[in-house]
Amino acid sequence: MLSDIIRKRGPVTKIGVLGMGYVGIPAAVLFADAPQFDTVYGFQRDSPSSGYKIAMLNRGECPLKGEEPGLEDLLKKVVAAGKFSCTSDFSRIRELDAVTLSIQTPFLNKEDLLPDFSALFEGIRNVGRNLTPGMLVVLESTITPGTTSGITCEILEDESGLVAGEDFALAHAPERVMVGRLLRNIREHDRIVGGIDEASTQRATELYTPVLTLGKVIPMTATAAEVTKTAENTFRDLQLAAVNELALYCEAMGINVYDVRAGIDSLKGEGITRAMLWPGAGVGGHCLTKDTYHLERGVQVLGKDLLDYPAGEPSLYVLARRINDFMPAHMFRLTKEALERVGRPVKGAKVALFGWAFLSNSDDTRNTPAEPYRDLLVKEGAMVSVHDPYVAEYPGVPIVPFVEEAVEGADAIVIFAGHNLYKGLDAPYLKNLTGKKHPVIVDGRNMVDPDTYIRLGFIYKGIGRGDKNRHEIVDG
Repeated sequence: MLSDIIRKRGPVTKIGVLGMGYVGIPAAVLFADAPQFDTVYGFQRDSPSSGYKIAMLNRGECPLKGEEPGLEDLLKKVVAAGKFSCTSDFSRIRELDAVTLSIQTPFLNKEDLLPDFSALFEGIRNVGRNLTPGMLVVLESTITPGTTSGITCEILEDESGLVAGEDFALAHAPERVMVGRLLRNIREHDRIVGGIDEASTQRATELYTPVLTLGKVIPMTATAAEVTKTAENTFRDLQLAAVNELALYCEAMGINVYDVRAGIDSLKGEGITRAMLWPGAGVGGHCLTKDTYHLERGVQVLGKDLLDYPAGEPSLYVLARRINDFMPAHMFRLTKEALERVGRPVKGAKVALFGWAFLSNSDDTRNTPAEPYRDLLVKEGAMVSVHDPYVAEYPGVPIVPFVEEAVEGADAIVIFAGHNLYKGLDAPYLKNLTGKKHPVIVDGRNMVDPDTYIRLGFIYKGIGRGDKNRHEIVDG
């Protein structure tokens, strides 16, 4: 029995983490900092695009450039203590008691619900080739329900010749982190742990318990864990779509969505929950932009013939995803309308785009909504100058290092990310840099005071600001 093999093997002391990104790095250093564990290896392919991380991590330098409280200090600590190192030698997996995989799982085709598991499957094969009896394998990546006990199990068994649930343990314990608070989230959020059997769940619980502070382990089946992760992100996406749609309604009706939001939020009392998220220029990141499709694919694969749902009606969740995907296009419309108010076509206009990361005070550019917005401008013949204090480079997109360089001579200034830097913008200074009598400001994150800019002669547009978007032009 697996439980007997695990008992003979002893406690988990040596751990491997595959994938040195926003999930893998903080997970690895937290494992390494726990006194229960002796050794942690971070596994990273020595590829042209990401191989540089290996040397950086082994020097105690974090390759994540956003604001991550405590992460680099903890990394330096565990490297100096000899408890963590990064390697591209996957054969070292054989030395370990447990391996976790934190590898991206995007979609090739959202319409056909086809996920791109190529990178994840490569990681699983590397584990399978080096799997030993009694080892624990845990998927932390967000995956389509059914993946752990299905194709993952098959790959591991084919590569190793071992049997899941008999010779090795297998579980899904989805990451639940947000960029900007990675260490805190791993420590304080409850950890969903779903094994393919009871022995696997118990072994995974043993792995994660030492790194939790406020959080606790919530055990369930592997498929239930997969649904939990995809559903919690789908629900957040649904909430964002609801407030984004409300913002569009408020714009059309000439009112301020933030007044409405504050009014709704004021309704409090026993059993009353009306808290709303914030509207904005778009939703980015690795999770929310695709987890709906993992959930949708899961029910199509596991329960298609059993699903009872209104005939002919589209998925509420997929519709919400499309609303959020629409917001960059709406930002383009606001920009175009504002330019038209001063007789300036999009073609030939210079636009200063503030914020390339999808999340405030972060360098995370994955699925940034700023990209489709920029693409629309470029397609219409605009010249776009991108600034982001946390992002120095991005394939195919020049990013300037100074606000002044982006704004000089610009016809429009567009705020896409809620970086703290953009909260302190000086309106007269920006207008002077543009050299325009009526420059445009489009606020996608409610970062500026509309009246301040309108008084100076700016043409203002903002998400959900129906009360201001048709203001009179002032000769400031």
